[in-house]
Amino acid sequence: MKKAIGETNLQALIANMEPVLNDGEYVFATVENTAAIPRDMTICEIKEQEGITVVLLKKDAERLGLNFEFIAAWITLNIHSSLEAVGLTAAFSSELGKNNISCNVIAGYYHDHIFVDKNEEDKAMKVLRNMAR
Repeated sequence: MKKAIGETNLQALIANMEPVLNDGEYVFATVENTAAIPRDMTICEIKEQEGITVVLLKKDAERLGLNFEFIAAWITLNIHSSLEAVGLTAAFSSELGKNNISCNVIAGYYHDHIFVDKNEEDKAMKVLRNMAR
């Protein structure tokens, strides 16, 4: 069996997650195709049955005339979490939920990325930092 790349131990993940707040305001928009969106503008995209969801800077979405509803802050957990790790998303989303903070999570190959309401960014960072203590 192939060894997982990245950290898998839940206690180590939480203790060392090191949340980092990325600069900017981010939005989720939906489009029928991504041909009109320059690749370097997108943070990520996912194809859904109803359309393609793209995450990008609010100013870029406005420049492109895209509709959006939710303005988010982007927090990166700066630990290399394994894609096979169990419980990290449940742990931080539960703790954020206890503090009435909704979160949208995207897992990259190296890190977990959390999008929270822009107005809740400081509160979310405090909750995440307290978890790591």
